[in-house]
Amino acid sequence: MTLFFIAAAAFASTMLGGYLALRLRDRLHLILGFSAGAVIAVAFFDLMPEALELGAAYDASVILGVVALGFMLYLLLDRLLLLHSHAHEDHEHEASRGHVRAGSLSLHSFLDGIGIGLAFQVDVAVGLIVAVAVLAHDFSDGINTVSVVTRHGGSRTRAMQWLLVDAAAPVLGIAATMLFGVTDENLGLLLALFSGFFLYIGASDLIPESHHAHPTFWTTAATLLGALALFGVIRLAGI
Repeated sequence: MTLFFIAAAAFASTMLGGYLALRLRDRLHLILGFSAGAVIAVAFFDLMPEALELGAAYDASVILGVVALGFMLYLLLDRLLLLHSHAHEDHEHEASRGHVRAGSLSLHSFLDGIGIGLAFQVDVAVGLIVAVAVLAHDFSDGINTVSVVTRHGGSRTRAMQWLLVDAAAPVLGIAATMLFGVTDENLGLLLALFSGFFLYIGASDLIPESHHAHPTFWTTAATLLGALALFGVIRLAGI
């Protein structure tokens, strides 16, 4: 029953963040700036520390190497999509870059759900701590998902579709842990890979776009605010 309420809360938190992003599209550059800081903060302060802890059986250089691998793989995928879109000069090909980014965010949310489910298998108290951490940045996940889709020319309808996918992902992740288990070591490697993905999305896509044709002071302030907000939330959730 506890997991049911947590799954429902995760869904609602993600949807609320995405709804806010859609309502404030005229302030999209500030939302993109905030999203950039939030995505990078999640990578540095949440995913990488968790990856190092769960993947303790591996040397730290291995974990950080997987982070770098994730960054490079996403760079390669992004460049291939960019070249493809330029070759065809088609809106749908540009939008496909947004779909890839939204897909990676949704996969991360799915792993969040797996993390919650596995944590409850270990201990209820540990599960509640992990759940609080996930719920805290699910709101930001909703903002980020809508931001990356609209950033690449996706329609409101398409953004809502991806938002629903992202909101459902942690619910499915929680349910999946009732069918199978994942070793801590493998989960650590997956989190390290997604750290690289998120660092690329934040640093190479969201930050440059948030500054494009907009005052850099406010967009920079929004980025710093996003990073500080997620840092504070993650630290509080870990108490």
